[in-house]
Formats: sequence, structure tokens, C-alpha cells
Amino acid sequence: MPLAVLVLTLATFILGTCEFVIMGLLPNIAHDLQTTVPEAGWVVTAYALGIALGGPVMTLLTSCLSRKGALIALMSLFAIGNALCGLAEGYAYLLSARIITSLGQGAFFGIGAVLAASLVPEHRRATAIATMFLGLTLATIAGVPLGTALGQWHGWRTPFWVITRLAVVALIGLWAFIQKGDPEEKTNLIAEMQALKDIRIWAALGTTALFTGCAFPLFTFIAPMLQDVTGLTADGITRSLFLVGLGMTAGSYLGGRLADWNLSRALILIAVAITIVSAALRWTSASLLLAEINWFLWGAATFAAIPVSQVNVMLFGASAPNLVSTLNISAFNVGVALGSWVGSLVLSAGYPLTAIPVAAAIIAVAAGLSSLMCGRFRKGVV
Repeated sequence: MPLAVLVLTLATFILGTCEFVIMGLLPNIAHDLQTTVPEAGWVVTAYALGIALGGPVMTLLTSCLSRKGALIALMSLFAIGNALCGLAEGYAYLLSARIITSLGQGAFFGIGAVLAASLVPEHRRATAIATMFLGLTLATIAGVPLGTALGQWHGWRTPFWVITRLAVVALIGLWAFIQKGDPEEKTNLIAEMQALKDIRIWAALGTTALFTGCAFPLFTFIAPMLQDVTGLTADGITRSLFLVGLGMTAGSYLGGRLADWNLSRALILIAVAITIVSAALRWTSASLLLAEINWFLWGAATFAAIPVSQVNVMLFGASAPNLVSTLNISAFNVGVALGSWVGSLVLSAGYPLTAIPVAAAIIAVAAGLSSLMCGRFRKGVV
């Protein structure tokens, strides 16, 4: 695998840690900022919406730059936003700082995925994308548990300062290892905008949103579920997040292999798997052993969908790679916002935490139906 792809993996690890670490710290943030856990969950929603709406805008604003230049600019904005999170003294301040941070993330994933795919032969593009997005799973296996532990031991602002320093390291790596000879064409803005008339692109983007939407009711409230339903201590939650991260790592690799094998079947298989493992958490969460096994399988199933969804969108959007790839990250974060909103809605309506897995499974069924539609598009049936 080219070294530039591994640099992108490192950057993705840093971005993923930033996005997901806050979920393990929601109870701490809610207590420190004198708000409730469901209200603190809106910080997750706002960050996701910032990526969803800001990603395409930032792609267009950086369209005059090479891909290397755009990635460096976006990572710089991300680092500034994280520093502001570390300085946050109130809920509104934190919310604003997270939105600023999010503006650097969505377009980075999109442009980075296009660059990663362009660095390898066509038959290995899903594997290259999966390698880049392995950074997300490494974030969950290492970044999120360690960040959660740091936040619990030294205050929830500490992880943001660590992430800021790591972002500077990533900036150096991007400057040094994405060489002039690597593909870094500027965006043909008019051609990419015209390509968005293709309805198949929007069907694929909808599928991405639903796959993410079925994961994040549970992922957003994983810490409260482990604490209040399974009965784990703070140290136990950190260990469980590490195990979930192992499942996500395995799932990301498996998803890349499945996409290279048969994209249509991969989408359906993953949707069915997510439906089953999500619904099962309704009954297994009260037992430590069963919950740990179930959470591992859930992590594998949900993160297998990431590289598969990315390839699905890029297949339909080959004529507009930068913008469509970034729109897919926007769709991903629309799903994050949808999922965290659904989870908050379930709790606000007075239902217990164990009702969230059922809501997640229902969204997974919708993701499966959307996958079937995409498969029919690929076959030219509709």
C-alpha cells in the first residue's frame, strides 16, 4: 500500500477520534456544563450536521487547490477547532467550537478517499479506501477508549488538547509524504455540479445515510447503556469500548473485501447483519458476557458498511469524484445526526435505554431496502 495512503489513515484516525471520543464523555460533559445527557447529545448532532452541510461547501471553497493543498488547509482548520474545544467553558461555546472543527472534517474524508483510490489499481480501490478508513476503526479501538480514560481522569477537555497536537503531526505528514507526483488534480467544478443530476447518486447517498443512521442511536448512547443497563464502572466502559473497537476494525477490513468481491451482495448482507445484532442488544445488554459479544458483533457489522457505502457512491459518481465523495461523508453525518436524534427522541419520550436497539434495527431494515434499490440501479432495471 502506498505510503501516502498510510498517512491518510493516520489523519483519519485523528479525525475519527475527535468525532467519536465525545460519546464516551457525554455524562462527564453533561455534569460539568450543568445539562442533561440527552441535551449533551445535541453536541454530537451539531457536529454531524456541521460535517454534512460544511463538507460540500469546503470542497467547493478548496476547489482551486490541489488535493494535497486542500487536505492541508482542512487539517489546519480542524486543529484550530479542537484547540477551541479545549478552551470551552460553557455549553454554547463547546457547541460552536465543535461546529468549527467539523468544517475541516467532511471534505477531508471525501477528498482523501478519492486520492487513496487514485493511488492503486482499479481492482484494489475498495481495499485502499478501507485502509484509509481503517483509521476510523483504529480511533474506536485505541483513540476513543484512551480519550475516554483521559477525559475521566484529567477532565473532558484533555482529549481535545491531545488531538490538537496529533493534528499538527498529521499536517507534517501530509506535507512530507503526499508527493508532487501523486494524483492531485484540481476540481472541474462545473462538470462535478452537472453530474449531480444523476438520481442514482442520490439513491446511493441515501443508502449511506441510512446505514449510518442505524448505527448511531446506539453509538451515541453506548456509554449510558454500558453504565446503566450492563452495570459497568468507568474502567469497565473503557474496556468495553476497546472491545467494540476491535469489532469495528475487523468489520472495516471485512467490508473492503466484501465490496471488492460483490458490492450488491455486500450491501444486503451487512444490512441484515446490522438489523439482527442491533435488535439483539435489547435483550443481551443486561448480561455482561452476552453484551460484550453482542457489542463486538455490532461494531463489526456497522463498520463493515463504511467502505462498502463509499465504493457504492463512487461507482455512481465517477464523473464527479471529489464532490460526490465529500457528499457521501455528508450523507454519513446526516446519518449520525439522524441516529443521535432518534436516540435522544426515544429517551425524551420516556422510553428506557433498551428501546434504542429496536429503533436502530428499524432503520437498518430501511438501509436494506435502499440497498436493494441501488442494486437494481446497477443492473439497469430501474
